[in-house]
Amino acid sequence: MLHRSSPRSATPLRRKQEELARRESELRESVERLERSIAAAPRIAEERSRRQLEEQHMQADMNSRFDASVARHAGRSTGRRRSLRKERREGRLIFLVLVIALAAAVIWLMSHLHF
Repeated sequence: MLHRSSPRSATPLRRKQEELARRESELRESVERLERSIAAAPRIAEERSRRQLEEQHMQADMNSRFDASVARHAGRSTGRRRSLRKERREGRLIFLVLVIALAAAVIWLMSHLHF
């Protein structure tokens, strides 16, 4: 005579087997995902370092352009300082000449109008 187990006793065991099979497949998928990311890591790191290097080059280019622009403006401002000094000197000289001319006019007027 064959001995058959009741359906109730097989159900918890079946559920446990299904749960274990599900967890095993999840773990396999997780391991595969991790293996892919590990395999891709050197390529990603290389791309990241290449991008950083390009950004550094772009930043250096921007800085050199800015430095050249500042140098151009500094060259102009240095030239302006000299011309402003020259203009101030000329302005003082003209002011002195005008003051002397005014003094001469006042003296001439006082001598001719007899205040």
